[in-house]
Amino acid sequence: MTAPTKPDALSNPSDSSGGEPLHAPVIDWFDDHARDLPWRRPEAGPWGVMVSEFMLQQTPVNRVQPVYEQWLARWPRPADLATEAPGEAVRAWGRLGYPRRALRLHGAAVAITERHGGDVPTDHAQLLALPGIGEYTAAAVASFAYGQRHPVLDTNVRRVFARAVTGVRYPPNATTAAERKLARALLPEDEPTAARWAAASMELGALVCTAKNESCHRCPIAARCAWRLAGKPEHEGPPRRGQTYAGTDRQVRGKLLAVLREAHAPVPQAALDRVWHEPVQRARALDGLVADGLVEPLQGGLYRLPLT
Repeated sequence: MTAPTKPDALSNPSDSSGGEPLHAPVIDWFDDHARDLPWRRPEAGPWGVMVSEFMLQQTPVNRVQPVYEQWLARWPRPADLATEAPGEAVRAWGRLGYPRRALRLHGAAVAITERHGGDVPTDHAQLLALPGIGEYTAAAVASFAYGQRHPVLDTNVRRVFARAVTGVRYPPNATTAAERKLARALLPEDEPTAARWAAASMELGALVCTAKNESCHRCPIAARCAWRLAGKPEHEGPPRRGQTYAGTDRQVRGKLLAVLREAHAPVPQAALDRVWHEPVQRARALDGLVADGLVEPLQGGLYRLPLT
């Protein structure tokens, strides 16, 4: 039996017209189904977009939204955050996880204040030069905050492209040169449309073309999806498993940081010792927090969140 072929319009994604059959249906779907999220509202501004992008890395929307709103209420501009100690950013980060993101966001705020007069730069290269800003975040801020034309490749977008165009269920574990080339080829030529396409394809992956239990019956491009037309082959490998948390160094680090976040004075070693029963793992986790700049050791066996 001959395997189904991909739709002609998508069979050569290196052709600049390859994405056109996808653009209108995905963007129209987004216009009708996009979630009302605070960082998408005009009042969020470029700084709000940047804060959301830091927080949303590896963290679901429902956990991010309350912390995001508290953060912007306290630090509505980069300069407001830049005047605070880095430890205050870690404290406000709460239980979002991966707290080094808080330090990186603080570092970006300081650089924006010192180099750009307190305004998030519009230039993609200047965004990429900020501390803590990688390829994805620079493209996302340039696209979502300033309406520019950049390929924005998060996990959701990569999954949509892998299925709709490449014909496989899951993208590779790490972004590849081929994925970047495909994303550039699929970008609409018009800047505002390209920015809308970036947001729409991301939302499609988040709500419909999900990692598990995808809702093809709700997908606006199901009739053109190469993976669906091929019978949804499974041979390319299973989905990536979620990371274990219980009993790991990450859990211990979180417990140690929770004590330090709640304290507004240096914390003695004895107070930290009480949060985890296993001394070797506890010491390793604490040493890791110090090495990452998240905790500052003081004389006399005291610890605090960093002031500089």
